[in-house]
Amino acid sequence: MKRPVRKAFVLAIGVAVILIAGCAQQEQSNPKKDRTIAAENMALKKKVESLSREIRELKKQHEEEMENKEKELAKCIKEKETLKKKSQQNIREQVKGVLDAVMEDNTRLREENEKLEAQLEEFKSKL
Repeated sequence: MKRPVRKAFVLAIGVAVILIAGCAQQEQSNPKKDRTIAAENMALKKKVESLSREIRELKKQHEEEMENKEKELAKCIKEKETLKKKSQQNIREQVKGVLDAVMEDNTRLREENEKLEAQLEEFKSKL
């Protein structure tokens, strides 16, 4: 995109220099030279118009691409958030499953401890 803009800028400066140089006093008018310069000016004007059109098209294309990229980025961010939430939910479920198992084991071991303490007291009383 920089290349067409640069070309257009150089051509515009060239046209300006030619126009300024054309404004200087000329010693004698030469019809052949005048026609050649006029033809060159017309060719340069057409080239400038063509490059301007190309620049507008490239800008439009760039804007469309940027809009598409922004939409894609928004979609990726949304997908990332969704995956993050699912991941957190999976972690909670796994922790909950482990925690439930640990709590059950803890309850079972407490009951077993109480039974063993009761048996220990019973053995102590027999001795």
